[in-house]
Amino acid sequence: MAITTTKSAFWKGLRDSVPFLLVSGPFGLLFGVLAAEAGLNVLEAWTFSMAVFAGSAQFTALQLLQENTPLLIVLVSALAVNLRVAMYSASLTPYLGDAPLWQRACAAYLTVDQSYALSIVKFEDEPQMTTPQRMAYFFGTNGVVAPGWMIATVTGALVGAQIPDSWGLDFVLPLAFLAMTGPMLRTPAHMVACFVAIATALPATLLPYNLGLIVAGVAGMMAGAQAELWFERASARRNASQETRQ
Repeated sequence: MAITTTKSAFWKGLRDSVPFLLVSGPFGLLFGVLAAEAGLNVLEAWTFSMAVFAGSAQFTALQLLQENTPLLIVLVSALAVNLRVAMYSASLTPYLGDAPLWQRACAAYLTVDQSYALSIVKFEDEPQMTTPQRMAYFFGTNGVVAPGWMIATVTGALVGAQIPDSWGLDFVLPLAFLAMTGPMLRTPAHMVACFVAIATALPATLLPYNLGLIVAGVAGMMAGAQAELWFERASARRNASQETRQ
C-alpha cells in the first residue's frame, strides 16, 4: 500500500523494522556481554553504544582494545568498518537532501545498516514520496531498533559472563550482514565488488591488527567502481551499435 501521509510513513517504517529486532537484540546483548568481560561497567557500555551507535565498529574497537592495539590502529580500523556509512549517506542524499539541517543531522546519527537497507528500497519503489514522508519513514525504521539496541546493551552488560557460549551469539554479526547484503546485490558491479572483497579478505587475514578488513574493503570498492564504469561503457557501445544498424 502506497504511503500517503507523514504519519503513515513513520508507522510503516517502524513496522518494517520490527523483524530486525531478531538481529539487533542478540547483537546488542552480545556487545554488552563482551563489554562487561572487557572491564566496562554498565554505564560505560551504555555510553559506548549511545556515542558510537555502530555495532560492527563497536565490536572492532572493543576487540582491538582488549588486544592492546595502538590507539591509532583502533581508530583507523573502526572508521574503516564504518566507511560504508559514508556510501549510505551519499546514496540517501538525493532523497533526504532537501530536509532541514537538524533532521539531516539526526538522520546521520541514525544511519545504520537496517535503516539504510529498508529506506533505500522504499524510496526507490515509491518515488512519489515527499521529503517529509521519506524522512518520517527513515526515522520510523529506527523507532524500535535503536531503543532495542540500547536496552540489549544494558541487559548484556548486567548479565555479563552468565550467558553460556553454547548460545552462539557471536554468530549473529555475520548472519546479519549476509541477510542485509544478499538482497542488495542487484547489479553485476555489486557482485564484482562483493567477490573481490571476499577474495582479498581471505589472504588478508594474515595482516596484523585487522588491517585485512581495510584492504579488502578498499579493494572491493575500487573493483565495483571500475566494473560499473566498464559495464556502462559496454552498454553505451551496444546502444550505439544498434542505432547504427537501424
